[in-house]
Amino acid sequence: MNTKQQTIQKAVSVSGVGLHTGVSATMTFLPAPTNHGYKFQRIDLPGQPVVDADVDNVVDLSRGTTIEQSGARIHTVEHTLAALVGLQLDNILIQLDGPEPPIMDGSSIQFIDALRDAGIEEQNATRNYFEVSEYVHYRNAEKDIELAALPLNDYRLTVMVDYNSRVISSQHAYLNDISQFPEQIANCRTFVFLHELEALFKQNLIKGGDLTNAIVIVDREVNDGELDYLADLLHKPKVSVNKQEGILNNIQLHYPNEMARHKLLDVVGDLALIGRPIKAQILAARPGHAANVAFAKKIKKLIQKNAANQVPQYDPKQPPVLDVNQIANLLPHRYPFQMIDKIIALDENSVVGIKNVTMNEPFFPGHFPGNPVMPGVMQLEAMAQTGGILVLSTVPDPENYWPFLVGIENCRFRRNVLPGDTVIFKCEFTSPMKRGIVKMQGRGYVGNQLVCEADMIASLVKKK
Repeated sequence: MNTKQQTIQKAVSVSGVGLHTGVSATMTFLPAPTNHGYKFQRIDLPGQPVVDADVDNVVDLSRGTTIEQSGARIHTVEHTLAALVGLQLDNILIQLDGPEPPIMDGSSIQFIDALRDAGIEEQNATRNYFEVSEYVHYRNAEKDIELAALPLNDYRLTVMVDYNSRVISSQHAYLNDISQFPEQIANCRTFVFLHELEALFKQNLIKGGDLTNAIVIVDREVNDGELDYLADLLHKPKVSVNKQEGILNNIQLHYPNEMARHKLLDVVGDLALIGRPIKAQILAARPGHAANVAFAKKIKKLIQKNAANQVPQYDPKQPPVLDVNQIANLLPHRYPFQMIDKIIALDENSVVGIKNVTMNEPFFPGHFPGNPVMPGVMQLEAMAQTGGILVLSTVPDPENYWPFLVGIENCRFRRNVLPGDTVIFKCEFTSPMKRGIVKMQGRGYVGNQLVCEADMIASLVKKK
């Protein structure tokens, strides 16, 4: 899985009719900055309102997932979001001049193709994964639906469907590596049973549905009169099925288990509404949009529960955003005052730096000899240098500026820092920069324990 956030290199558009609204629309994917996430924008409405792709914005689950915010509604978002997740894209603005993304062929493959044509661009920020650390379970006993998330340092999905149909037996689909989504899952089309079709039309749904964007499963015997009626319903001169039961117009399936694979596609798209990439093993039995969204809400609630105590995760095997030499090119500090070894995360609002504390630190011989403890002022200096990297990142020419620490408030040292400790420093802006002055909150962690914290004020001064 990717460690860095990604967007696209340029804007790209697709056009077509919406499955349920039947309204033609053009959908444009645009690059977005780090930590932007997925957002839709209704450019056809006054004020061009933006709708966050967030599970809390879900307002309707009638055969698809519909979100709404600020009076703007977006129907059937799951296939679009699945394409973004499947390409491990993090930051995209999706502009629509209508109420619903084009259904295209009923899958995500044409979105995948368009996004690949736009080019993938790596961004200078790490992905903000939520790693599921405990068993999460959802069950709808009445419909015999179950979804579960198990801890895993990866993202894998397994889906089972069972429609008690002679046409579709029990089917399974799995995805062991999200990078395989474009080739193994993305071209699997949406489907509907014949017995559901007329009811959906009566509910004022699938106005844009036809045999080019959905698979119709004939799960009962039909006579010629019914076929003529279906042809009229689908605006076709003629429809047929070779056998008494099968696929309407004898459309060839991409895979024998295409239906299960499409349900997996829907799960990927609906879970994108959690708002962060996740690491987990997802197991889903007979999933549907309502269950997917209810499950996503449970995971989001777990994220919110853990947010207050969230410690930045450090994997020393992953390449840093900035190594020690790159840090030296930005900051004026040198031995023995160059305190930070790595920057592992950096975006427009926050930075995470690493300080590996060794017995060879120059302050240990004179600070509590025989009982080496890292001085609090040196912890604060390391925190300030981490924050200095964040402050310098706000200007296009950081080599022309000095970052000065000009104020400290609410400083606390919670635990001794000893040789052998790895201190993870996180600094975040708490106010926008004004006239070169900015406020930050800094915290230092060893393992999962907070060891120091302070509110800092920094000044960005241009070199003469």
